[in-house]
Amino acid sequence: MPRHAAALSLALLCSACFGIGRKPIGEVYLAPEALDGGPDFANALYQTTAVRLESGNSVEFINNGKVFDAILAEIGKARRSIHVVTFLWSDGEVSKRVMAAIAARARTGVQCRILVDAVGSLSLTDDQTAPLVEAGCDMHRFRPVPGQDDLARNHRKIVIVDGRVGITGGFGFDDRWRGDGLSEESWRDSNVRVRGPAVLEMQQAFAENWQEATQKLLPADAFPDPERPGKVRAAFVSSTEHGVVTHNDRLIQLFIAAARQRIWLANAYFLPSEPILQLLERKARQGVDVRILAAGEKTDTAPYLGPQRERMDRLVAAGAKAFEYEPTMMHSKTMLVDQSLVAVGSANLDPLSLNKMDEGALVADDASLAKQLERQWTQDLAHAKERGKPEGQVAEH
Repeated sequence: MPRHAAALSLALLCSACFGIGRKPIGEVYLAPEALDGGPDFANALYQTTAVRLESGNSVEFINNGKVFDAILAEIGKARRSIHVVTFLWSDGEVSKRVMAAIAARARTGVQCRILVDAVGSLSLTDDQTAPLVEAGCDMHRFRPVPGQDDLARNHRKIVIVDGRVGITGGFGFDDRWRGDGLSEESWRDSNVRVRGPAVLEMQQAFAENWQEATQKLLPADAFPDPERPGKVRAAFVSSTEHGVVTHNDRLIQLFIAAARQRIWLANAYFLPSEPILQLLERKARQGVDVRILAAGEKTDTAPYLGPQRERMDRLVAAGAKAFEYEPTMMHSKTMLVDQSLVAVGSANLDPLSLNKMDEGALVADDASLAKQLERQWTQDLAHAKERGKPEGQVAEH
């Protein structure tokens, strides 16, 4: 690994663990009473993130390795365009299958545009990407280093086909994501496939990154009139470094503020800011069912565990419940609030995702989708250890 890349990787780790790179003016507190008997969530979401919930979407959970079956199926049906932006893409079986599928469509005239983060996909070589380039794909590395701000990486995970279907979540194009989330070599992750108006917001997020990386706009037909195949009210909230407060930070605080009965928050790296911690403590003391699920001993970043557990124990003291996933690395980033609010995306709860990285989340207000996420929580907690429970005592689910 080049010396600069090694130093940058260390800086990224230190930033996430200890807060280096936080906003110079300090953390931002949004009004915790924003939804206390006040406006409805859709109105609050628009005022907080500039995104409107719109009906007509279909949203489907696709967890763990099944996400690649979905991606390959959608790529195979592409007629106009395939757009991919991802933080991590590395060589392996997954990479070869996806590249072969994209290259096959590119050879038929489908426009293929791919962005990989220069740091997250550091191991991906030109030789490995040659099949895509030779097939006619337009492929770029996002924010090559050194750059203006080497901590401001692109952590989004988005696949969009024909501007009509989008897939997002926590996955990377790496063999660690291809299993069932129950064995050590198979990471646990949550993703969604979306059809409907929210896909255009995913496409806009890609276009924003594409314009920065290539100085080019997408063609107008990349934004077709949206189909409305379902009834789910949904939106895609994109976030980028702001200097004061990001949309990701705003969204997380808003979700917590909205909770009346429960806030179930699953996140790979649970290192929230003081404002978020205080909101969670406040909700727990009010009697809201606050649950945190994060990575445990099988984490890929051991230095996170100490700071993470300190935050978890603080919340447990306030009345929350905290769990660590045991079989493998738990990489999901989901939020479930009350009976209908759901968020699934790429953002971790650490200083980098909250302050620096480009992120995105699918947000939905739908009771059926919330039930699906609740069932997934039940399955995950069956493989988790609860903080504050004596050894051998079963976690209360």
